Parts: sequence; structure tokens; C-alpha cells
Amino acid sequence: MSSHAQNEQRVVWAVVDSDIGPLLLAATPEGVVNVVFHATGPVRDRTLARLAERLGTEPVEAPGSPLLAEAIRQLDAYFAGDRRDFELPLDWSLISGFNRQVLRELASGVPYGAVVGYGDLAGRVGQPGAAQAVGAAMGANPLPIVVPCHRVVESDGGIGGFGGGLETKRHLLALEGVLPEPLF
Repeated sequence: MSSHAQNEQRVVWAVVDSDIGPLLLAATPEGVVNVVFHATGPVRDRTLARLAERLGTEPVEAPGSPLLAEAIRQLDAYFAGDRRDFELPLDWSLISGFNRQVLRELASGVPYGAVVGYGDLAGRVGQPGAAQAVGAAMGANPLPIVVPCHRVVESDGGIGGFGGGLETKRHLLALEGVLPEPLF
């Protein structure tokens, strides 16, 4: 295999600390491909094995990689309250079809500090009545925070589910001013 072909298939990763715990970030030459919550021990190992299987190459730990540097910088700024929008190249190869369509609409159409209902988001992609399918798409989101699935809530005012845990969702919504900070 040529070095050019190896570079094209390269997947780099790092675990970074955040206000919501350790996050695993992975990137390809196309862009950020995965963000994973609670990235210690078994979660990290399962994620790396899944990435190797799905992307056909063994991920390389490279916290100083230029492919990750900007994503880390922007996430740090987001958690510091200094960034509202992510301007990162994204590699959408881990998601396709309806899920990709819904996540792209979410990324472009639901700004910082706003929320949308599952059913409303289904309507935005031309599938009214597909609220449960939208929920499944949120659960399959390989790029949480950057593609802000925490901004999708129940139409009756409930917070809905979240792969990173409800406390994490509450924290992200409070950071964006949607929910008050907890008193204790």
C-alpha cells in the first residue's frame, strides 16, 4: 500500500477532558468522525474496536494530531462559553440514509441556545410522524455535541433521552442557557 493510501485511511484519536467527563475524539483526513462520552477503559476500547471494524483501519492514538487539534480547541472554547458554533470538517461515513439526513438538518437548523422537538425535526426532513425514527437517529449520532443531539427534546416539554446520560444532556442545555444550572 502506498503511503498516500495509508494516509487516506488514517484514523487518529485522543481522549480529552471536558466539563462532562472524558471525551474520545476521532478523526480521518475527511474530518471529525466520532465523539464519544465517558471515554475510559471499556468504553474507549469498544469504540476503538468499532472504529477499526467500520473504517477498515486501526485507529492511532495521536493527541497532537493536526486532524484533532482544531476540534479540541473548539470543544474547549465551547465548554468555556466562548464558542456557540462548531466550524469543523465532519466525516459522515459512520451514518447514512434517514439518520444522516436528520443529523445534517439538526446541525444546520437548530442553533446554540435553541431546542427542537423530535416530531418537529421529523417534519423538517419531510417525514412528519417519524418522531420515533428521529429519536433512533439521535441515539445513533456518532458526533454528539458537534452535531447537537442534546438540543432535541420531547414536544411536551420533557428532556427526552440521551446517549451520554440525562445529567450530561442537562449540563449541555444549561451551558447553552436553555435550562437553569442546577442549584446543587
